[in-house]
Amino acid sequence: MTKPTHLLRASALALALAMPGLASAQAPASKASEAKAPEAKASEAKAAETPAPAPIAPDTVVAKVNGQPITGGDLAVASDDPALSLPGVDEAQKQGLLVDYLVDLKVGAQAAEAAKVADTADFKRKLAYFRDKLLLDEYLEREAKKAATPEAARAVYDQSVKLMKPEEEVHARHILVDNEAEAKKIAARIKGGEDFGKVAAEASKDPGSKTEGGDLGWFTKERMVKEFADAAFKLPVGQVSDPIKTQFGWHVIKVEEKRVKPLPTFDELKEQIDQHLIRKAQQDLILKLRQDAKIERTSAAPPSPSEAKPEAAEPKKP
Repeated sequence: MTKPTHLLRASALALALAMPGLASAQAPASKASEAKAPEAKASEAKAAETPAPAPIAPDTVVAKVNGQPITGGDLAVASDDPALSLPGVDEAQKQGLLVDYLVDLKVGAQAAEAAKVADTADFKRKLAYFRDKLLLDEYLEREAKKAATPEAARAVYDQSVKLMKPEEEVHARHILVDNEAEAKKIAARIKGGEDFGKVAAEASKDPGSKTEGGDLGWFTKERMVKEFADAAFKLPVGQVSDPIKTQFGWHVIKVEEKRVKPLPTFDELKEQIDQHLIRKAQQDLILKLRQDAKIERTSAAPPSPSEAKPEAAEPKKP
């Protein structure tokens, strides 16, 4: 859930109070401080290996503020708050900081109650808004999980695979140079028996592949510029091309292998499919709730972009 700006500021302030060194720790380090002693590095490595503490039962009281308890359940809710994430802090230290934060939160809330902040109309409106938002978020999350079942994911995968067209892929190497004369010399050297990878490392102007012996890996036709792709896909396996000109310069190509691109596995697509099922379930649910509800917009409400209809074009006059 996205936090409002004022809550983000409150969270940051409370955490800064709970961890005085947090602000300085996050400030850009000087060059002198970037070099760490071996002992410091060893200490950081040891902290990274520290096992996470056992989860605290939801009803277990971890602190009290003027008699009001803070429980393990409260701590779990705070741990899930994106505004309270602490990258680079080990879990045990994070839990301690969150307890400090919840203590500050409770102290501040009690003071606000005493100041009758909760009785103001503005606060009541905000409270109603965030209550509705939390209820909707929880409801959508719960209902969407029902849609993202293993059976539904498998059905989406099977249907998607049926619609995928077989694609040819080529595994090729290339050497890129500035002019045709140089490309002809390169092609002659390789056709004369020199190793393609060694010549590529020596002569290619392509920084992305020269250290790999010119290896471009597997690619489909649309991934390459037309002149290069046409030459590579026509070239027989094991053959070296004559110089090919593209917008990048002159290429000498060698095709290593050809194949039909393998279809992605279910495991490779499962996370993507689950997200699709969740989004679709949430969208469908909101549309159904709207459809079933009696919704009345008064004349004071601005027009809804989603319900705006294009005005009919006037007939042209003769």
